[in-house]
Amino acid sequence: MKPIVRSLLETDLYKFTMWQALLHRHPNAHGEYEFLCRNQPDYPLAELKEEVERELDHLCELLFTDEEIAYLRGLRFIKSDFADFLTVFRFQRKFITVEADGPHLRIRATGPIVHVMGFEIYVLYIVNELYFRRFDAAAAIGEARKRLALKVEQFRDFDKEPKRTNPFEFFDFGVRRRFSGEWQDEVVSTLARELPQFFKGTSNVHLARKYNLVPIGTMAHEYMQAFQAFPVRLRDFQKAALEDWVQEYRGDLGTALTDVVGMDAFLADFDLYFAKLFDGLRHDSGDPLEWGEKALAHYAKLRIDARTKRLVFSDALTVPKALALYRHFADRTQTGFGIGTQLTNDTPYKALNIVMKLTRCNNQPVAKLSDTPGKSMCTDETFMAYLRQVFQHSVS
Repeated sequence: MKPIVRSLLETDLYKFTMWQALLHRHPNAHGEYEFLCRNQPDYPLAELKEEVERELDHLCELLFTDEEIAYLRGLRFIKSDFADFLTVFRFQRKFITVEADGPHLRIRATGPIVHVMGFEIYVLYIVNELYFRRFDAAAAIGEARKRLALKVEQFRDFDKEPKRTNPFEFFDFGVRRRFSGEWQDEVVSTLARELPQFFKGTSNVHLARKYNLVPIGTMAHEYMQAFQAFPVRLRDFQKAALEDWVQEYRGDLGTALTDVVGMDAFLADFDLYFAKLFDGLRHDSGDPLEWGEKALAHYAKLRIDARTKRLVFSDALTVPKALALYRHFADRTQTGFGIGTQLTNDTPYKALNIVMKLTRCNNQPVAKLSDTPGKSMCTDETFMAYLRQVFQHSVS
């Protein structure tokens, strides 16, 4: 079988943007990442151990090509010294381990954060593709093509509706939980060809380059979480993370993630300064309608015209859900929709709900306090309880 990782560019754009910010501002930080499957697979993931080991061996042999580095240099927010760093970067196999723990697969990456943070996305789609190789691929892709065609028709029917103040735009966010690399390639090329009026980019940098699409992404939870362990008061970690981002990107990549310790706690820190500097907010947990209304009310309280801002939705979206959210908000603010698993792994087989999260930084626990029950993650219950108390967060 061909190796699963085809290019080091084949990862989410926000890996590069967070990577650059942390390299410049916290180059000595140490991180620990742990893999977790949140749902019940159809067979034990521990059976994949040897295959995962082999794929990681291959990953650690790869380098960025000159053409890939040139592409990254062409993105205006990528700085020349970071591109230079990537020309010599290679993943170190000693920083990542794979173990079978009964039926469970334990994958842990530990080391300098600028050397281990990149493992996450590759690990997730390696496990996904290996897992689904044991199913009937022809049947899965055949049904997936039918479902994709239905999605295209849903968008075409939607195109007949009266136009609203702001256009509908959606993106592919499906690299991490895709059925396979070949299927994601087909999905992205199909959407770019059939729905150019709506489909505006992909988080997969390799495919963005291949199909001349806009690479999409800014920050993820790990970036904000790391600041829980940096030398700032814990109550101020979100402000410190946002301030570092502003100083690094000077107006670029202006979509802030809101759910590291919950939307209410985020808005308490998202004052007039940040609300003016950031272009918008990204939703990734909790009720999206409630979240959006809170965001618009916050802008109104700050006397900021929400029509100049953007709300990006990315939590377990389907096409009908994205369209419903658009209809609700489109006349009051700009919107965007990142659709992941429902684009790249909508087959007859149950998708894996897998993550690989930062659990410790600088030998201290860090946590995500989600607005969706079950999505919070921390390996230290004492720290989790303390964080919840500091930010008055009640969702587990």
